[in-house]
Amino acid sequence: MNSAAVDTVITGARYVLTCDDTGAVHERAGIAVHDGRIVAVGDVDSFDAHRRIDATDCLVLPGLINLHTHLPMTLLRGVAENVDLQGFLERVWAEEARIMGPEGTYLGARLGSLEALLGGTTTALDMYFHPESAHRGAVEVGIRHAIGPVFFDFPGPDGLEWTQRLDLAHRWPEVLDSLGGAYVPRFLMPHSPLIVNPDHLADIDSLARGMDARIHTHNSENDKENNATVQAHGARPTALLERAGLLDARTVLAHCVRLSDDDRAAIASSGASVAHNPGSNLKLASGAMDLVGYREQGIRVGLGTDGCSSSNDLDMFAAMRLAANLARLVREDPAAISAEDVVRAATIHGAQALGMADRIGSLEVGKEADLIVVDAAAPHLTPLRDPFTALVFAAGRSDVRDVLVAGDVVVADRRPTRVDVRDTRGQALEHVGGA
Repeated sequence: MNSAAVDTVITGARYVLTCDDTGAVHERAGIAVHDGRIVAVGDVDSFDAHRRIDATDCLVLPGLINLHTHLPMTLLRGVAENVDLQGFLERVWAEEARIMGPEGTYLGARLGSLEALLGGTTTALDMYFHPESAHRGAVEVGIRHAIGPVFFDFPGPDGLEWTQRLDLAHRWPEVLDSLGGAYVPRFLMPHSPLIVNPDHLADIDSLARGMDARIHTHNSENDKENNATVQAHGARPTALLERAGLLDARTVLAHCVRLSDDDRAAIASSGASVAHNPGSNLKLASGAMDLVGYREQGIRVGLGTDGCSSSNDLDMFAAMRLAANLARLVREDPAAISAEDVVRAATIHGAQALGMADRIGSLEVGKEADLIVVDAAAPHLTPLRDPFTALVFAAGRSDVRDVLVAGDVVVADRRPTRVDVRDTRGQALEHVGGA
């Protein structure tokens, strides 16, 4: 390649953490990006570029992948406190009917995506009503945004009947293409086996296979949910998904806090992935997921934040730290999981769960340039003996300096490049009544 044609070169990084199959880490190195893709990792001194980013005293790593969230629910932050999952849903659904129509969803997605990007999240697997409005808001900010139609047996806060949900799902590929943004796969999203009956789950499976869509759903978030599902449908959530054909490698299961031995075995053999949300699970007292045990059993686990109305933030650095500490506590073993494994869960394992490991999740030549530059010159990151330990146990989202998505610089020196922070926040506050 003619080096003069390169778009962006990141130079002089203290460490480049590739998160590739070998776990390669480059010291005093950089990244070259052209046409949205990585063209060199390591020595980039020979490249000229239209944009040069000095990463002296910084860490460069793949963008973080939030494997389960509800970005528009940023507008519902703080409306359901000191309650369990069931109490949370009761309070939130009432408020959703008031403010979370298409416009509220759009504004919430913009605000949530801005929070996520500024904190180093480049890809979010989002679940919410009015998915076209959410996607429009998210891609305007610049995040890689995976979403799809949500399914309920009853109308729900969006007021759609079952046939209307099916109609939106049939149209979703065209809607998704029309809204643009960085590439994401198609998704269909049954909310949970509790509130989507077995016949409807089977309908979703047939529809997804016909349109080459992936699946995202809540699963076994707490004991009350499991018990209610058995009472309503005669089986546990994982078994219902398996019977409907929805439990396989295209499926991402959110939470999975309370799995039985049979549930674990079924998920492991199916190739489905789990989105671990330690912040939300702890705050709602849903339980402590056995991250290490799931990994040992062959279950792929990525990390998520859940929505702002349950975890109160979209901070993937907090999710990494909570996941690491909770895993060690559950196993009563301070060596139960390494910091590097936790970073990989937030990057390449999330990409694998999305079926996107050929595009994102690691810093390799030919992959799309989704990456973040983390300023490691702060006192709380000094001295920097191990970059992975620093990221998981000391760094925070405020340390993220620059963010690229598909090669586009969407955050430069801690400032978003596509939207104005004050305007985005002001429009959201006006919609909710100035809370």
